Amino acid sequence: FVLILDLPHRKDLVRHPDYLQTYYQDTALDTHRQSLLKLPEIKPYDSPSLFVRSAFSPTASMLKIDAEEGERLEEILRDHVSPAATQVLEVWLERCAKEEGEKRVVGEEEKLELERRDKSFRRKSIEEDLDLQFPRMFGDEVSSRVIHAIKEAFGVL
Repeated sequence: FVLILDLPHRKDLVRHPDYLQTYYQDTALDTHRQSLLKLPEIKPYDSPSLFVRSAFSPTASMLKIDAEEGERLEEILRDHVSPAATQVLEVWLERCAKEEGEKRVVGEEEKLELERRDKSFRRKSIEEDLDLQFPRMFGDEVSSRVIHAIKEAFGVL
């Protein structure tokens, strides 16, 4: 199966090198990917979708785990993936999900840009994933209704 572990960037990393420094370099997020890749059952995953590859951060762990269901897979998940995911979550909690009084002030223009970016990401994710996968899994009629409801819920109709 494929594992994606990431803190998606909220700014253009070329235009905002301080963001790259603060959220990716200073936190050593790339060490988790490097550590997981040392296991023989784990290989890098290259999505066939250009959109998917461009949407994730430079430190994203996009990995294919090639282990049979059972003890070895459970061991990999418990002893390697879970600690890495916990550490990435801790970075998010410490750097991104601050207490109300500690939150970074976001200007109106930046807020609108983030909303546009998020909406575009949701729309494209639905197109890349659900529009392609659901008809094969559920048939055209059911897929159409479900995808419409999802798009409506995410505000991307």
